[in-house]
Order: sequence, then C-alpha cells, then structure tokens
Amino acid sequence: MPAKNSILRKAIDGQILSTDFFRRHWLPVLGVIAMLMIYITNRYTCQTQMETIQRLEKQLEVAKTERIREKSTYMSRIRESRMQHKVDSLRLGLTVQEQPPYSLHLD
Repeated sequence: MPAKNSILRKAIDGQILSTDFFRRHWLPVLGVIAMLMIYITNRYTCQTQMETIQRLEKQLEVAKTERIREKSTYMSRIRESRMQHKVDSLRLGLTVQEQPPYSLHLD
C-alpha cells in the first residue's frame, strides 16, 4: 500500500501535475486538450443542427397541413363551378343563394 499512499500524497501536495510534469509531457497534454476541444465543438454543432432539424420538421408539418387545406378549398371551388356550369348549360334557372338557409324552431 505504500505506492497508493505515495501517489495520493503527491496528488494532495500538487506534485503530480507540477510545472515539471507539463514541461516533460507538453505534447500529450496539448493533444488531450485539442481532442477535448474538438469533442465539445462537435457536440455543440450536432446539438444545434438537431434543433434546426426539429424546427424545420415542424415548419414542414405546418406547410403540409396548409397545402392540404388549400387543396381542399380549391377542389371545393372547382366542384361548385362545374356544378354551376352544368346547371347553366341545362338552363334550369337555379342560382347560388347569397344568404344561408333560415332555421325555424317550433316550440
């Protein structure tokens, strides 16, 4: 157990990560720091891109819903105009009411 005790004692005294340690091992320390910076940058970039993807997927869903609504409105107008054209060609004398029908309530 003296080896563990001496490593613990050196860590407490600040002798493990001393200036001499960095002087001797500057290249591996610099490599580890560079790797950590690359990891942090990569993670941040990935996270921001995931947020952008989620935001764009929501916008796409809204656009799809809007397209379906507009298509439905368009198809409804086309059917109405075709029916009006057919009524006019048969000369039935029918027209589109300007006012909605009245509802009569009998008590």
